[in-house]
Amino acid sequence: MPHPKILLQFDTDSQPSSFDSVVAVDAGVDHLLQYAAVTPENVVSLVHGAMFTRGVDQLKNTALFVGGSDVAAGELLLKKIDQIFFGPIRVSVMLDSGGCNTTATAAVLSAARHVTLGGARATVLAATGPVGTIVCRLLAAQGCHVFAGSRSANRAEAVCERIREALPNAQIEPLETGDQWNRLPDETQVVIAAGAEGIELLPAKVRASATDLRVAIDLNAVPPLGIEGIEVHDQAKPDGDAICYGAIGVGGTKMKIHKAAIEALFASNDCLLDAEAIFALGRELEAAQG
Repeated sequence: MPHPKILLQFDTDSQPSSFDSVVAVDAGVDHLLQYAAVTPENVVSLVHGAMFTRGVDQLKNTALFVGGSDVAAGELLLKKIDQIFFGPIRVSVMLDSGGCNTTATAAVLSAARHVTLGGARATVLAATGPVGTIVCRLLAAQGCHVFAGSRSANRAEAVCERIREALPNAQIEPLETGDQWNRLPDETQVVIAAGAEGIELLPAKVRASATDLRVAIDLNAVPPLGIEGIEVHDQAKPDGDAICYGAIGVGGTKMKIHKAAIEALFASNDCLLDAEAIFALGRELEAAQG
């Protein structure tokens, strides 16, 4: 008889995310164990507890979820966890700090429904945040020419450097935006705003002046929204020559991907779901839905 599905939620923040907890339960986890302030220094015994309490044939029923608001901290934690495993003694792991991988995947897939990303020019506003960084990476991997926008030129360049290290052929360049951007780069076809809640990044008049724009996606759900004129529930809504998505319009896809990723953790004991793996899973879901 199979053991119940246990998910250990490792959060790098001072308390575990209630959002991630609810999604885990809705995805069919039988038992959710939550841990806060998890670091590479204190995670070893937690991982050992997951590895050594069940036989190899039942390890697929135990999995780890790495979350928290800091993507860099989450990636370091994931790296440490992967180093602890050996041979067949391992469990599946998913990284989604701040919703970075599932939300970014949903945004990029939404854009891909309307624009061929290979060779397209895309501008990401608030590109240095947890979601914006992954959006840039996924777009660059699809062959986009990416402008990584940030109020800080140095932070924008740092994001570009990290992406170039992972993707040497990435076409990505920094874009200093200030508090609001007053002009999108020439021939921008896709713009994705991934800023903090309640901060407007792109005024309507600037968006209207971008004559090549085909897709505008705003991932902020708290007024004022990141892109003026987009409503939170917009889902493939035409606006001139562009198609618009609001946060909830993208959110349905994000939730499907998040739940499917949790479910995938329990298919085997050696699944590692990082940004690229979650994007691949999202593409499979899109293909299955036609």
